[in-house]
Amino acid sequence: MDNTIVQVEGIVKVFAGEVRALDGISLAVEPGIIYGLLGPNGAGKTTLIRVLATLLPPDGGIARVAGFDVRRHPDEVRARIGLAGQYAAVDDFLTGRENVEMVGRLYGLSRGEAQRRTEEVLKRIRLVDAADRQVKTYSGGMRRRLDLAASLVGRPQLLFLDEPTAGLDPASRMDLWGLIKELVDTGTTVLLTTQYLDEADRLADRIAVIDRGRLISEGTGAELKDRVGGSVLEMSVPEEHRAWTLGALRNVGAEEPTYDEQRRKVSLPAPDGSRTLMEALRRLDAAGVTPEDVALHKPTLDDVFLALTGHVATPGNGQTAPPVRTSAAGAETEG
Repeated sequence: MDNTIVQVEGIVKVFAGEVRALDGISLAVEPGIIYGLLGPNGAGKTTLIRVLATLLPPDGGIARVAGFDVRRHPDEVRARIGLAGQYAAVDDFLTGRENVEMVGRLYGLSRGEAQRRTEEVLKRIRLVDAADRQVKTYSGGMRRRLDLAASLVGRPQLLFLDEPTAGLDPASRMDLWGLIKELVDTGTTVLLTTQYLDEADRLADRIAVIDRGRLISEGTGAELKDRVGGSVLEMSVPEEHRAWTLGALRNVGAEEPTYDEQRRKVSLPAPDGSRTLMEALRRLDAAGVTPEDVALHKPTLDDVFLALTGHVATPGNGQTAPPVRTSAAGAETEG
């Protein structure tokens, strides 16, 4: 029997008759790991999650969750998954406890079982002390944890987390990271979408890089970094010398230099390490350009992302698909 909890084979999703949000993606997720989907705004990450969660029908290909086809057996899939999105789908005027119990009832649990499981997950995510307060009094981090509790009340085999830490402060992000790791330690498989490179590097056992609806590369963080090859040369130059710098560094290595608008740095793969550095400095000197700073370092996921997609990751809230508000039990409304 195939040891995967998610199988995606050539999945296609088209919007407005021409926008290919998913363009033939194929991947497989083993149980008991954190699998990261990494990509920029509009890459197709959220669309893929919605297809796997049975919220959007694919236009082509096959997707299975826990062995069940998402189109043929949506109820079987929904019974085995939990979903927490970028925005906490909770009712401000209910208490935390009432919110989780309500989702439990949507899963079809009896009142007594919903109450028992609610107490269990509230303890698990450390919200018992605030459970009987209205959610409108919660901080952003507490709301996100409550949303996570609601997604766990059905005891899912597979938990979809769609950019769960977007907009959170650093302390809340670290807290949520710890909770996610604890879930995996107890047997839950997590499929995580993120634009935060450090988040993918810290959490994910395997990472799929997606851009423009296609799978660009896949592997562990270490494997992806190795594929960039060698070291990376970075330098800051005055804005007026940017074009000259990019011109001077052409053909220094096997790849063209790139410029990161956000960080205002020129990057160049340096497979030969210090030799590439010396050649780059020689050419800049000949062009009359003096870098403000120069660094040679091992590849990071930032370098991987830039090398694979041609641009940097910019965390935000862009969506490929129209916004859909969901309950953990699989109800769907546009909004």
